[in-house]
Amino acid sequence: MSFHLSPALWVLLAAVLVQLYYAAYYFLPFARRPPEPATGPDEEPVSVLVCAHNELENLRRLLPLILQQDYPAGFELIVIDDRSGDDTYLYVQQLTQYYPHVRLVTVTRTPDGLAPKKYALTLGIKTSRYPRLLFTDADCIPATNQWLRYMQRGFSQPADVVLGYSAYMEETGFLNKLIRFETLLSGAQYLSFAWRGQPYMGVGRNLGYTRQVFQLTKGFASHIRSLSGDDDLLVQDAVQQGARVTVVAEPGAHTLSEPATTWGAWWRQKRRHLSAGRSYRLTDRVRIGTFIGANLVFYGTAIGLLFSRPDWVPLATVCLLRTVVILPVYHQLGRRLDDQLPPIWLPVLDAVYFFYYLALGISLFLYRTLRWK
Repeated sequence: MSFHLSPALWVLLAAVLVQLYYAAYYFLPFARRPPEPATGPDEEPVSVLVCAHNELENLRRLLPLILQQDYPAGFELIVIDDRSGDDTYLYVQQLTQYYPHVRLVTVTRTPDGLAPKKYALTLGIKTSRYPRLLFTDADCIPATNQWLRYMQRGFSQPADVVLGYSAYMEETGFLNKLIRFETLLSGAQYLSFAWRGQPYMGVGRNLGYTRQVFQLTKGFASHIRSLSGDDDLLVQDAVQQGARVTVVAEPGAHTLSEPATTWGAWWRQKRRHLSAGRSYRLTDRVRIGTFIGANLVFYGTAIGLLFSRPDWVPLATVCLLRTVVILPVYHQLGRRLDDQLPPIWLPVLDAVYFFYYLALGISLFLYRTLRWK
């Protein structure tokens, strides 16, 4: 009995096989990792750095939660007031009077041509007392009072760079679900790739590295004029210098952020984040691009076949194969990272996300101007 598939169906099948490879080699084994304890054998003092630009209300929520962290080894909290026009300085200055381990670094102006946040972070790092550095953003909060213990434990594996996961808070509406799905899928990529020994990025909302790594990479020198990349491009430079990278993905180690509430705000945020991708190593761009491309080819080919009188049996078989394997893996990733979405929404979110990603890529290619605070 002969078996014939059209060229388009072969392309569709190839795209699905690529997705199955990523699911089987990266995502599923990572999702099935056993839980890790919060404490390690050699806890050491840590410097926690928060850079803020007109973030007074967010700091009022974040800083008390950091100060309440259960971490007997001790830590200092460095708040970098980056040209704020609100009362950030007064608020943090008051905290320093009650908490001797709170320190304030004030930036009054940024030298011309330098990325403001990278310049501010550099000043904060230079004033830090401890060799282990942990970073989060002003608009985040730690998920638990064990966040510091979990993240520092990554250093004792041993490692020079510690990658954490930062989720977005659950709210109502389709946009919130899409943002959380995108965050889950992006986290699955950079965490599972790093777990497989292929680190390429981290997120500044939950990232740790040593002062030695910062010195070896000459800080942000290679991209100091680029607005984005204080997290992922630094990881890129650190890997090139031979830094050891580990992953801490326990729910107790997460941070939580408030998601964008409008499509325009999320669009601008994602444009800024994706703009740094042009500076990734070629191997990383190929690995990420192959995964994204396979999904785009799958949806593009499947939609094209729907309007071309296809052979419905092989088309339905390939699409069903992809659905029954890939989407349950995404669900398991959500359970592992404690960032679950309703399973019934996963097929819709999966399709919308990849076409949104395609639109973002086209936008970055045609219009590259970015703005910072």
